[in-house]
Amino acid sequence: MDPNLIERTAPSRKSPRAPAMMVGCSAFFAGLLIAVLALFLVLRGFGNSPESFLGSWLRRTAHTDLSQPTVVDRIQRLQRLETVVYTMDKIVTGEKQSGLLPDFLAGDKLLLLVHGEVIAGIDFQTLTNADVQIIGKSTRVRLPQAQVLVTRLDSSKTRVYSRQTGLLVPTDPNLETQVRQEAEQELQRSALADGILQKAQENARATVLTLMQSMGFTNVQID
Repeated sequence: MDPNLIERTAPSRKSPRAPAMMVGCSAFFAGLLIAVLALFLVLRGFGNSPESFLGSWLRRTAHTDLSQPTVVDRIQRLQRLETVVYTMDKIVTGEKQSGLLPDFLAGDKLLLLVHGEVIAGIDFQTLTNADVQIIGKSTRVRLPQAQVLVTRLDSSKTRVYSRQTGLLVPTDPNLETQVRQEAEQELQRSALADGILQKAQENARATVLTLMQSMGFTNVQID
Protein backbone atom coordinates (compact mmCIF):
# COMPACT_ATOMS: atom_id res chain seq x y z
CA MET A 1 0.00 0.00 0.00
CA ASP A 2 1.15 3.49 -0.83
CA PRO A 3 2.48 5.13 2.35
CA ASN A 4 1.49 8.56 0.98
CA LEU A 5 -2.14 7.41 0.78
CA ILE A 6 -2.02 6.29 4.40
CA GLU A 7 -0.70 9.70 5.47
CA ARG A 8 -3.43 11.53 3.58
CA THR A 9 -6.25 9.42 5.02
CA ALA A 10 -5.02 9.52 8.62
CA PRO A 11 -7.44 11.38 10.93
CA SER A 12 -6.34 14.83 12.04
CA ARG A 13 -5.43 15.35 15.71
CA LYS A 14 -6.79 18.38 17.68
CA SER A 15 -4.48 20.22 20.02
CA PRO A 16 -5.22 19.28 23.63
CA ARG A 17 -4.46 22.88 24.69
CA ALA A 18 -7.65 24.41 23.17
CA PRO A 19 -10.16 22.83 25.60
CA ALA A 20 -7.87 23.66 28.50
CA MET A 21 -7.79 27.36 27.51
CA MET A 22 -11.57 27.47 27.19
CA VAL A 23 -12.00 25.92 30.60
CA GLY A 24 -9.50 28.39 32.11
CA CYS A 25 -11.30 31.43 30.62
CA SER A 26 -14.67 30.18 31.82
CA ALA A 27 -13.31 29.67 35.32
CA PHE A 28 -11.77 33.17 35.33
CA PHE A 29 -15.01 34.93 34.32
CA ALA A 30 -17.03 32.80 36.74
CA GLY A 31 -14.66 33.75 39.58
CA LEU A 32 -14.87 37.43 38.59
CA LEU A 33 -18.66 37.29 38.61
CA ILE A 34 -18.67 35.63 42.04
CA ALA A 35 -16.29 38.31 43.38
CA VAL A 36 -18.52 41.14 42.09
CA LEU A 37 -21.60 39.53 43.65
CA ALA A 38 -19.77 39.06 46.94
CA LEU A 39 -18.68 42.70 46.93
CA PHE A 40 -22.27 43.78 46.21
CA LEU A 41 -23.55 41.75 49.17
CA VAL A 42 -20.85 43.10 51.50
CA LEU A 43 -21.64 46.71 50.57
CA ARG A 44 -25.34 46.08 51.11
CA GLY A 45 -24.58 44.59 54.49
CA PHE A 46 -22.66 47.71 55.61
CA GLY A 47 -25.35 50.03 54.28
CA ASN A 48 -23.30 51.37 51.35
CA SER A 49 -24.56 51.39 47.83
CA PRO A 50 -22.34 50.09 45.04
CA GLU A 51 -22.82 53.40 43.29
CA SER A 52 -21.29 55.32 46.21
CA PHE A 53 -18.43 52.84 46.42
CA LEU A 54 -17.62 53.17 42.75
CA GLY A 55 -18.03 56.92 43.00
CA SER A 56 -15.41 57.08 45.75
CA TRP A 57 -13.00 55.23 43.51
CA LEU A 58 -13.76 57.34 40.45
CA ARG A 59 -14.03 60.69 42.24
CA ARG A 60 -11.49 63.26 41.02
CA THR A 61 -9.97 65.78 43.41
CA ALA A 62 -9.20 69.32 42.32
CA HIS A 63 -5.61 70.49 42.77
CA THR A 64 -4.62 74.14 42.84
CA ASP A 65 -1.02 75.17 42.36
CA LEU A 66 -0.13 77.35 45.36
CA SER A 67 3.52 77.83 44.47
CA GLN A 68 5.02 81.30 44.73
CA PRO A 69 5.57 81.88 40.97
CA THR A 70 1.96 80.93 40.24
CA VAL A 71 0.58 83.25 42.90
CA VAL A 72 2.75 86.16 41.76
CA ASP A 73 1.68 85.57 38.16
CA ARG A 74 -2.02 85.56 39.13
CA ILE A 75 -1.65 88.87 40.98
CA GLN A 76 0.35 90.45 38.17
CA ARG A 77 -2.47 89.61 35.76
CA LEU A 78 -4.47 92.32 37.50
CA GLN A 79 -2.03 94.72 35.83
CA ARG A 80 -3.05 98.33 36.48
CA LEU A 81 -5.99 97.87 38.81
CA GLU A 82 -8.15 101.01 38.84
CA THR A 83 -9.94 100.98 42.19
CA VAL A 84 -11.17 104.56 42.75
CA VAL A 85 -12.59 107.17 40.37
CA TYR A 86 -12.87 110.72 41.68
CA THR A 87 -14.99 113.18 39.66
CA MET A 88 -15.29 116.92 40.03
CA ASP A 89 -17.21 119.85 38.53
CA LYS A 90 -15.62 123.20 39.20
CA ILE A 91 -15.23 126.72 37.85
CA VAL A 92 -11.56 127.57 37.35
CA THR A 93 -10.35 131.12 36.80
CA GLY A 94 -7.45 132.23 34.66
CA GLU A 95 -6.39 135.79 33.93
CA LYS A 96 -3.64 138.04 32.67
CA GLN A 97 -3.16 141.56 33.95
CA SER A 98 -1.15 144.59 32.99
CA GLY A 99 1.04 146.25 35.56
CA LEU A 100 0.16 149.71 34.26
CA LEU A 101 -3.36 149.62 32.81
CA PRO A 102 -6.60 148.49 34.45
CA ASP A 103 -8.22 145.20 33.50
CA PHE A 104 -10.99 146.72 31.41
CA LEU A 105 -8.30 148.14 29.12
CA ALA A 106 -5.50 145.53 29.14
CA GLY A 107 -6.76 142.56 31.11
CA ASP A 108 -7.84 139.13 29.93
CA LYS A 109 -9.95 136.94 32.22
CA LEU A 110 -11.42 133.51 31.61
CA LEU A 111 -13.83 131.44 33.68
CA LEU A 112 -13.81 127.77 32.70
CA LEU A 113 -16.44 125.30 33.86
CA VAL A 114 -14.58 122.00 33.99
CA HIS A 115 -15.68 118.42 34.51
CA GLY A 116 -12.93 115.92 35.11
CA GLU A 117 -11.93 112.73 36.86
CA VAL A 118 -8.97 111.27 38.70
CA ILE A 119 -8.41 107.51 38.65
CA ALA A 120 -6.23 105.90 41.31
CA GLY A 121 -5.13 102.32 41.72
CA ILE A 122 -2.15 99.98 41.86
CA ASP A 123 0.27 98.87 39.19
CA PHE A 124 0.72 95.17 39.97
CA GLN A 125 3.40 94.80 37.30
CA THR A 126 5.85 96.11 39.92
CA LEU A 127 5.05 93.17 42.23
CA THR A 128 8.05 90.84 42.71
CA ASN A 129 8.58 87.37 44.17
CA ALA A 130 9.96 88.95 47.33
CA ASP A 131 6.56 90.58 47.93
CA VAL A 132 4.80 87.21 48.31
CA GLN A 133 5.49 84.71 51.08
CA ILE A 134 3.80 81.29 51.18
CA ILE A 135 3.77 78.70 53.95
CA GLY A 136 1.34 75.88 53.25
CA LYS A 137 -2.06 77.48 52.82
CA SER A 138 -1.00 80.73 54.47
CA THR A 139 0.30 83.67 52.48
CA ARG A 140 1.50 87.20 53.11
CA VAL A 141 1.39 89.75 50.27
CA ARG A 142 3.01 93.16 50.32
CA LEU A 143 1.14 95.37 47.88
CA PRO A 144 2.71 98.19 45.86
CA GLN A 145 1.65 101.67 46.93
CA ALA A 146 -1.45 103.14 45.34
CA GLN A 147 -0.89 105.95 42.88
CA VAL A 148 -2.78 108.33 40.64
CA LEU A 149 -3.05 106.58 37.29
CA VAL A 150 -5.09 109.05 35.25
CA THR A 151 -6.09 112.72 35.55
CA ARG A 152 -8.18 114.06 32.70
CA LEU A 153 -10.82 116.59 31.78
CA ASP A 154 -13.96 115.65 29.91
CA SER A 155 -13.88 117.95 26.88
CA SER A 156 -17.55 117.30 26.10
CA LYS A 157 -18.55 118.67 29.53
CA THR A 158 -15.89 121.38 29.87
CA ARG A 159 -16.70 124.82 28.44
CA VAL A 160 -15.86 128.48 28.74
CA TYR A 161 -18.21 130.02 31.29
CA SER A 162 -17.26 133.65 30.61
CA ARG A 163 -14.48 135.64 28.92
CA GLN A 164 -13.57 139.28 29.53
CA THR A 165 -10.90 140.92 27.37
CA GLY A 166 -9.65 144.51 27.70
CA LEU A 167 -10.43 147.10 25.09
CA LEU A 168 -6.80 147.61 24.11
CA VAL A 169 -5.54 143.99 23.91
CA PRO A 170 -6.43 141.02 21.73
CA THR A 171 -7.75 137.75 23.13
CA ASP A 172 -4.92 135.49 24.25
CA PRO A 173 -5.34 132.14 22.41
CA ASN A 174 -3.14 130.33 24.96
CA LEU A 175 -5.07 131.39 28.04
CA GLU A 176 -7.68 128.60 27.78
CA THR A 177 -4.95 125.96 27.40
CA GLN A 178 -3.21 127.25 30.51
CA VAL A 179 -6.47 127.26 32.47
CA ARG A 180 -7.16 123.66 31.43
CA GLN A 181 -3.74 122.57 32.65
CA GLU A 182 -4.27 124.36 35.96
CA ALA A 183 -7.69 122.74 36.24
CA GLU A 184 -6.15 119.26 35.90
CA GLN A 185 -3.63 120.07 38.62
CA GLU A 186 -6.37 121.42 40.87
CA LEU A 187 -8.46 118.32 40.23
CA GLN A 188 -5.60 116.05 41.29
CA ARG A 189 -4.87 118.12 44.40
CA SER A 190 -8.51 117.94 45.44
CA ALA A 191 -8.59 114.17 44.95
CA LEU A 192 -5.42 113.66 47.00
CA ALA A 193 -6.78 115.87 49.76
CA ASP A 194 -9.95 113.78 49.79
CA GLY A 195 -7.93 110.61 50.47
CA ILE A 196 -8.15 108.96 47.06
CA LEU A 197 -4.90 107.01 47.56
CA GLN A 198 -6.00 105.53 50.88
CA LYS A 199 -9.29 104.42 49.35
CA ALA A 200 -7.47 102.92 46.36
CA GLN A 201 -5.16 100.95 48.68
CA GLU A 202 -8.08 99.60 50.70
CA ASN A 203 -9.99 98.54 47.59
CA ALA A 204 -6.90 96.83 46.19
CA ARG A 205 -6.44 94.91 49.46
CA ALA A 206 -10.02 93.66 49.25
CA THR A 207 -9.51 92.56 45.64
CA VAL A 208 -6.30 90.65 46.37
CA LEU A 209 -7.84 89.08 49.49
CA THR A 210 -10.71 87.70 47.42
CA LEU A 211 -8.25 86.42 44.81
CA MET A 212 -6.11 84.62 47.39
CA GLN A 213 -9.11 83.01 49.05
CA SER A 214 -10.38 81.80 45.68
CA MET A 215 -7.02 80.09 45.14
CA GLY A 216 -7.45 78.08 48.34
CA PHE A 217 -5.49 80.06 50.94
CA THR A 218 -7.14 79.96 54.35
CA ASN A 219 -4.91 82.49 56.09
CA VAL A 220 -4.16 85.65 54.09
CA GLN A 221 -2.28 88.70 55.35
CA ILE A 222 -1.97 91.73 53.09
CA ASP A 223 0.35 94.63 53.92
